[in-house]
Amino acid sequence: MNAADRHGPHQGTTAPAAPHALPPLVVGFDLDMTLLDTRPVIGAAYRVLAAESGVDIDVDLVVSRLGPPLPDELGNWFPAEQVPAIVDRYREIYPRFVAEQQVLPGVVESLAAVRAQHGRSIVVTAKHPDGARRHLDAAGFDVAELIGSAWAGGKATALTEHAASVYVGDHTADIAAGRQAGVYTVGVATGGITAEELAAAGADVVLDDLTAFPAVLDEYLRGRRLAALRDHLAGLGTLLVAFSGGADSAFLLAEAARVLGPDNVVAATAVSPSLPDSELTAAAEFAAGLGVRHLTPRTDEMARDGYRANAGDRCYFCKAELLDTLGPLAAELGMPHVATGTNADDAVAGFRPGIRAAHERGAVTPLRDAGLTKAQIRHASRELGLSTWDKPAAACLSSRIAYGIQISPDRLRRVERAEATLRAALTDAGIPVRNLRVRDLGDAGARVEVDRELVPAVAARTDLLAALDDFGTVTVDDRGFRSGAMNELLTEPSRYR
Repeated sequence: MNAADRHGPHQGTTAPAAPHALPPLVVGFDLDMTLLDTRPVIGAAYRVLAAESGVDIDVDLVVSRLGPPLPDELGNWFPAEQVPAIVDRYREIYPRFVAEQQVLPGVVESLAAVRAQHGRSIVVTAKHPDGARRHLDAAGFDVAELIGSAWAGGKATALTEHAASVYVGDHTADIAAGRQAGVYTVGVATGGITAEELAAAGADVVLDDLTAFPAVLDEYLRGRRLAALRDHLAGLGTLLVAFSGGADSAFLLAEAARVLGPDNVVAATAVSPSLPDSELTAAAEFAAGLGVRHLTPRTDEMARDGYRANAGDRCYFCKAELLDTLGPLAAELGMPHVATGTNADDAVAGFRPGIRAAHERGAVTPLRDAGLTKAQIRHASRELGLSTWDKPAAACLSSRIAYGIQISPDRLRRVERAEATLRAALTDAGIPVRNLRVRDLGDAGARVEVDRELVPAVAARTDLLAALDDFGTVTVDDRGFRSGAMNELLTEPSRYR
């Protein structure tokens, strides 16, 4: 048994972040008139107060200037000595009307965008925590943290304490708090403050509402993360890139060549039965276009018991073989660093034992450390004019073999032939498939995955699927192509048995 086989499969599935990685993304949001239109709720509570107290409160004026703490506003209508009792009464009344709130445009999508960027959303508001929590629960917002009773400098303190890098608010006081905390500050003109006033207060960007926030956040983070990537690469000096030819490693190779110079970068594409021949040719052409030296060392993952056995941790042994081959090669070249194209999405994608194997062998992950997502890598690749910017995902052929079925060169070649044959047939039939996988399920036959929108068209062409009759039963997955689909068999094996 190989040394990697002995210590591999039970070490966990992901590696800890590098010490020089960008800090985790935390985005702070104000509540009233940023996430929620709470004016109907507040107005209703003030009308009850006015009726009970006999005080003539201009409710329209109150709801036009939301932002400052409740006692400050009530102090405009009641004597100072009465304000504490009125505050208590207001908070007793308030919950009855929470259901009248309205979610502002773009909010749901903005919270989802933070999650997609692997970040945490926090709410920092002047509203009392109990009332703020009722609003969040009623709206169904799942936020990582709620900080209430924070105003002006208190908001700045909360943003600093929670390591926020972005704050979104509708009041000039929100902008002041963001600037005081040194974070990227977004103003939204959904409250009583105009866009011009928010800009004058120093907002980095001002939006009509949060509809455009996902794009603004992505642009801000992309610039920040690309700068971090380039700083990281510059500090490495020289680099050997584990170059599969996919979009991620291609972008890393191109950036390394730009930052370090082509002579200080080497691309290494491992040649083995799990690599389709077409991928090797494309990788060589790409490296040549960059003026980067391209090496093609042979790897022998088939010699590893854990790889051939094809249990759920197969990728550990594959990556171990790769790094155990590239590490000595880099040393021979005088290069102290080997980099993989692991990105930020990979690091949170669940079961990824290969990441652990690479970490244990000292591989660096500049894309992951910079926080770059797959979408951002594709966007930046397109801006650089890289041919790989829209290249479909192309995992190794072993990923097509269901766990528990022993991997052999013959099985890999059969899958490669099947995918090439089916792709050509679908193209000739006018079905422009982009992502295509033929999954070998052993005695259960084969499962074909294609782009979700093409599933009905492909499923209807049983004549084309007949080309795969040596697999036995062939089905088309109604959920369409998705990376890591074989991992689903670890938790729901009965679906395909």
